[in-house]
Amino acid sequence: MITITDAAKSKILDILAEENNPLLYLRTFVQGGGCSGFNYGFTLDEVVNSDDFEVPLDNSKLLVDAMSMQYLTGCTIDYKGSFMSKEFIITNPNAKHTCGCGSSFNV
Repeated sequence: MITITDAAKSKILDILAEENNPLLYLRTFVQGGGCSGFNYGFTLDEVVNSDDFEVPLDNSKLLVDAMSMQYLTGCTIDYKGSFMSKEFIITNPNAKHTCGCGSSFNV
């Protein structure tokens, strides 16, 4: 399915705790655009749709819609933080090409 590193899980749970809303989840998705064809995205969402995939995260979960899951199956979500940048990084074995910044890909 999707692997979430300990660093990413910790950051996701921190983000959700800051929002102080027990009904809030992190959703990751794929949408058209970017220099390589598709972009990764993240948003906070209170709605769990009937066709969502749910990735457990301790007392919460990561949501992925069915269309996005076909592109994200087998990927790893990590979180890297440094003085210069802090970001989620998706390593996607389905991507045939990625852009230099890593937020856009094609299959």
